[in-house]
Amino acid sequence: MNQERIGKFIAERRKIKKLTQAQLAEKLGVSINAVSKWERGLNIPNVSLFKDLCNELDINVNELLYGEKIEKDKYVSCAEENLLILTSQIEKRKKILKNIQKILLLFAIILFISNMIFNSIYGDNWDRSNILYMGYLLMSINFCVAIIISFLSFDKK
Repeated sequence: MNQERIGKFIAERRKIKKLTQAQLAEKLGVSINAVSKWERGLNIPNVSLFKDLCNELDINVNELLYGEKIEKDKYVSCAEENLLILTSQIEKRKKILKNIQKILLLFAIILFISNMIFNSIYGDNWDRSNILYMGYLLMSINFCVAIIISFLSFDKK
């Protein structure tokens, strides 16, 4: 998926439909800056906007993702290409989420162990303004976030 090509295609179709960026943005319920970023290839629209955007521009989702009008004979190959690209992007995001999850769990374990060591040395007589108290709070928050991420994992089978 080529963001620049998609952006140019959105701009081209918007101009064919005689819409300004502001008009398209209003119809889709997004900001003018969002439309501008799409057209400059800095961003692509959110998946939730694909259907409405395609309806406004008189194109289909496959053409949007490909970045140009697709002739009937090329339609299947373009659809397959788009599907492969989207699948690889999903896989990359899964890996990123897994790594974030591992880092958060590791950080939570390190803070938990350091807190246990600190408590075994100083007991319960430590001041709440102490940096380790803040570390313990961060550990608790990180642990909760790690658990939430594990529940939101994409690859539950």
